[in-house]
Amino acid sequence: MKRLATILSVLSLALVSLQAHAAGSVGDAGAGKAIAEQVCVSCHGLDGNSQTPQFPRIGGQYATYLVKSINDYKTGQRNNPIMNGIVASMSQEDIENVSAYYAQQKGDLHVKQVPNF
Repeated sequence: MKRLATILSVLSLALVSLQAHAAGSVGDAGAGKAIAEQVCVSCHGLDGNSQTPQFPRIGGQYATYLVKSINDYKTGQRNNPIMNGIVASMSQEDIENVSAYYAQQKGDLHVKQVPNF
């Protein structure tokens, strides 16, 4: 009986780990919200659904995708003067946290955008 309980415990932990990995969970979304409120909100919006076409909608994206994208800006593999400058001072933990936050937001592909004049 003790052996069965141990096996079930291990399986439960493995399942939780797989669920977190499948969801793209990489950081602390609460800490990421604080970063988003200070750094990202003016371009991407607090929920990641930018109202202007020049800024990507990042709400609801996979956290792992956002981490990779931000790291690509940080290393220069992606080149955008605004993003390169913003992410230059972000730690890996900051990147993972803000990515986790935006991944939890609801992406809205149907937001009406104002034309860029």
